[in-house]
Amino acid sequence: MKTIYYNAQVYTGQLPLTEAFIVEADQFSFVGSTADALALAEEEDRCIDLANQFVCAGFNDSHMHLLSYGNALNMAPLHEHTGSLEDLIQCLKDHKTSRKGWILGRGWNQDYFSDSNRMPNRWDLDRVSTSQPVVAVRACGHALVVNSYVLDLLGISGDTPQPEGGQIVMENGVPNGLLLDNAMDPVYAAIPSPSREDLKDMIRLACRKLNSYGITSSQSDDYCVFPDLSWREINAAFQELEASGKLTVRVNEQCNFTNLPVLQEFVQAGNLTGAGSNLFRIGPLKLLGDGALGARTAFLSKPYADAPDTRGIAVFTQEVLDDMIGYAHGQGMQVAVHTIGDACLDRVIAAIEKAQAAHPRVDHRHGIVHCQITRGDQLEKLAEMTLHIYAQSIFLDYDIQIVEQRVGKEMAATSYSWKTLQEKGATVSNGSDCPVELPNVLGGIQCAVTRRTLSGNGPYLPKEAFSVSQALDSFTSGGAYASFEEQIKGKIQPGMLADFVVLGDNPFAVTASSIKDIPVRATYLGGKQVYCA
Repeated sequence: MKTIYYNAQVYTGQLPLTEAFIVEADQFSFVGSTADALALAEEEDRCIDLANQFVCAGFNDSHMHLLSYGNALNMAPLHEHTGSLEDLIQCLKDHKTSRKGWILGRGWNQDYFSDSNRMPNRWDLDRVSTSQPVVAVRACGHALVVNSYVLDLLGISGDTPQPEGGQIVMENGVPNGLLLDNAMDPVYAAIPSPSREDLKDMIRLACRKLNSYGITSSQSDDYCVFPDLSWREINAAFQELEASGKLTVRVNEQCNFTNLPVLQEFVQAGNLTGAGSNLFRIGPLKLLGDGALGARTAFLSKPYADAPDTRGIAVFTQEVLDDMIGYAHGQGMQVAVHTIGDACLDRVIAAIEKAQAAHPRVDHRHGIVHCQITRGDQLEKLAEMTLHIYAQSIFLDYDIQIVEQRVGKEMAATSYSWKTLQEKGATVSNGSDCPVELPNVLGGIQCAVTRRTLSGNGPYLPKEAFSVSQALDSFTSGGAYASFEEQIKGKIQPGMLADFVVLGDNPFAVTASSIKDIPVRATYLGGKQVYCA
């Protein structure tokens, strides 16, 4: 039996739009006109009139943290209460009433505070509790603040050595509760780890949310969410959900490791890029090269324009990057490195070049995750190396307001230049870095097309604006290419997996500033409906 969908506006990955498609088993078997599709109908077939709704391939978020998102959905929703420091504190107090142990929240951004021009500190969180541990993670995930209880619990004092790749922020000789990048590790290590069933609940919860945004594929960094849990435990949770038919998003795991011995153990166990199934498979080695622009921890070649005492934080030395990238590349594994600052990008480029010189490979598809602060010479180099860019257009909604302040006018003029990179020969996919941002694909498409904030501020470098088709492709076929899956998904074409999304409006027909408002009507994975509005 097959299902015939007709009377629609179907974006196949090419223009013009077509009208109909047929699904058999879990694949598209026909794409064309309504008349031709209905002519193939047999007695037992289902025929569904889509009433002129818009349909495209299911969205692919090419860099996010699915497990972390599921975990964050159980935390205090600080992203909804970041208009002021007082509102943030009250949100944590309200969340405390239902928690006997750790009080956790995520999503604050000090640049949105109306009553303060600083990050929160330990003394702010002491107002929430002095007898329970309180942790509030910044939206970017590269900074968090804890109360005095946590500092005492972990034994962090003015005498504690600064960790490599991180910072314990001091105030008058004592820690003020702010911990940056690798300095956050002891906090996460102290939080009790979830059971496997808890992990599966988080994954299910996150997948349901992703499906509601039209997402059918996720390239996800999950191994470092809970330090006490090994990659084996995380993989087992995904695989058990897949076996039970409850994994409703295809997951390409971006394998985050911080040292070579563990990576070697992982690879020797048979985990190379592409291993697995169409629902859960191993993707690239994922490395975290530096911090974030908003927290001023992205690693720059020059001091921050608005904080000349810092250039940010390099999480790894050049030697470690060389060793990790060189080993993965030599084993035939893909590599994707979180790289926001231009100094970090210099190191990553050098490591990839060194690896390629030692073991030449034609189609490695190594990638730069974020690729935000770039110089003109680096744009040329990235294209020359045909690297893949995992962009986050939705970041423009916030970063437009700070990029020039942080890095200066000259550097800002060559940053977030994803269209230039694509035109020069690099490949580009799109994502959200969720839970840094919500996995709002249509909002991301709007930012890519307008180069403005969702409220209309801007534009920032309008020459870098994508067309609607380029933006859609970056969330569909571009993501499939990033994970070596362009032959099986990312377009509505015969032989491709029947992952598709039905939208309430045609993004080619609405004004660019209203793309974010297009409703997701339904989401299908392998021809089966996994979300209905």
